[in-house]
Amino acid sequence: MDTTTVLLIAALMGLIAVLYTSVGHAGASGYLAIMALFAVPAATMRPTALVLNIIVASFTTFRFARAGQVNWRLLLLFVAGAVPAAFIAGLITLPGNIYRPLVGMILLLAAARLLWPREIARLGDPKPPNMAIGVASGAAIGFLSGLTGTGGGIFLSPLILFCGWEAVRKTSGIAAGFILCVSIAGLAGNLSSVGGLPPELPYFIGAVALGALVGTQLGLSRLPANRLLQALGCVLVVAGAKLILS
Repeated sequence: MDTTTVLLIAALMGLIAVLYTSVGHAGASGYLAIMALFAVPAATMRPTALVLNIIVASFTTFRFARAGQVNWRLLLLFVAGAVPAAFIAGLITLPGNIYRPLVGMILLLAAARLLWPREIARLGDPKPPNMAIGVASGAAIGFLSGLTGTGGGIFLSPLILFCGWEAVRKTSGIAAGFILCVSIAGLAGNLSSVGGLPPELPYFIGAVALGALVGTQLGLSRLPANRLLQALGCVLVVAGAKLILS
């Protein structure tokens, strides 16, 4: 890639990090969308998204935990099922003609979540799931995350809110910790994919780290990000359609 393209991708990834971390996510679906728009090879997409996820989710988890916005008991319940499932899924390498449409579908589902016309829930008295349901839910999301190179937060957050398991603010904290654990497990399950990391990765890391710094501050100060997330949803629609139709 030429320098201009690298800087443009880095800038877009930084913006993705701002938007996603404001709601406790790390941005893997957004990074995949950007790479899809610039025709990055499928073998490079998954490990790059996971590495960026780990960097961003580490910082985001720290910020939300420091602010007391993480339900550790509920997080551990989901992680117990998600980590082994993500590791196993990471061992599976899908051919590009399967991986690209699969990720395209993931991006469209993520877009549907971001374009939701109103708040998913306003929870006053959340009730956590029992152990079996929590572990099974984490395992299902973890497997899908490890297979596609996403952190799973875009699926976990709406599930928690739809089911009334936790309040909105703490859901963001749970999602951040979940994404960190699942991304590490997914990458560990397919260490050979690290060889596909692009030489431009340091630029991308710098951009998303800066974006996470800004985004977590926005999230913790309770500034609205709904309109920005809806705009991002439109980008995911375009990228998801591009992957499915290519």
